[in-house]
Amino acid sequence: MRITVMTADEQIISLEIDPHESVENVKALLEVETQVPLQQQQLLYNGREMRNNEKLSALGVKDEDLVMMVSNAAALSAPSNNLGFNPDGSAVNPGAFQQQLRNDSNTMAQLLQADPELAQVILGNDLNKFQDLLRQRHRQRSELRRQQEEEFALLEADPFDVEAQKKIEAAIRQKGIDENWAAALEYNPEAFARVIMLYVDMEVNGVPLKAFVDSGAQSTIISKSCAERCGLLRLLDQRYKGIAHGVGQSEILGRIHVAPIKIGNIFYPCSFMVLDSPNMEFLFGLDMLRKHQCIIDLKENVLRVGGGEVSVPFLQEKDIPPRFLDEERYSKEASSSGNPVTSGKAEKKNDPPAMGQSSGVARSSLTQGPDFEAKVAKLVELGFGREAVIQALKLFDGNEEQAAGFLFGG
Repeated sequence: MRITVMTADEQIISLEIDPHESVENVKALLEVETQVPLQQQQLLYNGREMRNNEKLSALGVKDEDLVMMVSNAAALSAPSNNLGFNPDGSAVNPGAFQQQLRNDSNTMAQLLQADPELAQVILGNDLNKFQDLLRQRHRQRSELRRQQEEEFALLEADPFDVEAQKKIEAAIRQKGIDENWAAALEYNPEAFARVIMLYVDMEVNGVPLKAFVDSGAQSTIISKSCAERCGLLRLLDQRYKGIAHGVGQSEILGRIHVAPIKIGNIFYPCSFMVLDSPNMEFLFGLDMLRKHQCIIDLKENVLRVGGGEVSVPFLQEKDIPPRFLDEERYSKEASSSGNPVTSGKAEKKNDPPAMGQSSGVARSSLTQGPDFEAKVAKLVELGFGREAVIQALKLFDGNEEQAAGFLFGG
């Protein structure tokens, strides 16, 4: 590694030296460069005297670090030591130290390459900022030195000490995490950027909306206030009241069986679950994505509908209202990406919450009982086999309309 040594007479010396070299050997090299006898040299690093028997690595000296050298005689004659450091890493005389660095073009050139932040502060006029940065660097070096000392202590620990082995295991795991993080910063920095969810422009019953496209939501959802704004609340079928279970749970007020939505220049029929969720406006879910054979094309950044007959671009972040960016979290709670339970009546308020209910349990509540048998009988009358009807109803969680569409399509 390379270190820079500044002498009391403003001489700058650059040394290429091994990190595990002793301070005494460094002084021997400086004796050749400065003609100052080894016994009269005093080396300071971060305001602390470096003793002859100490190793540079043990002191925390790293590549491109600065070491101060004064002779013992100079130290006695100038007790204030203007170019020294305080115990917290700040300069004893920041103005003199800053000026010394400014006057040395070689040191400044090295700092501009290795530490541009420090170089800019040295060239500036804010001594308080200069001192704060010196203290910050001192804390960073101290923390690094502490971590290294802990690692050395662990390596020398008793191999049969269970607690020591746990600490070694934790240190190895943390090192792997840090390496993985550094690799991600270098090769995959996009992973740390914010991902904007998918929105498209639609019209629901003639009212323009920005629809949140969510293939992880089982059903298409509209809020009560949005349905009212679109003039659809009069069509609300309250027989489909229930509770939508997902990350959280929301009350299902009912269902609107069919209403026109306009995507691009083409109208499509769409059905909605109406939720009492003021934090979510309109979510285009998997049921309608499948029904209308939609393709989420992330390469072209478009939503293709009807197998490609219509393509609408996903909105950029600047085109999405800021309040919608918070709706993404609520939509997951309100959507049926978990398990919606819709029944002929709402759940009783004193029923235990069904949080954490598995999809199998949710579906079993929809695929048994007289209502389910009535749906089976009705579809069988249309000419379909009983087993095929049951499978279709199970596939669409008891939704008679979607099951019929699937059977007719098959």
